[in-house]
Amino acid sequence: MVLRKILYYLNPANLFKKEKADLNLRFMHGINKISILMFVICLVVLLVRYLTR
Repeated sequence: MVLRKILYYLNPANLFKKEKADLNLRFMHGINKISILMFVICLVVLLVRYLTR
């Protein structure tokens, strides 16, 4: 279930989709999307650094 939610957040079609919720919930989902995206980017950078050593 967690993996499904992460894949939903990383889907480009859902990345900029407007949600019909109150403002605080929309901001929370936006911050979640940004943090998951940053986490995946950091994992890729760490993997590349590890493989190039």
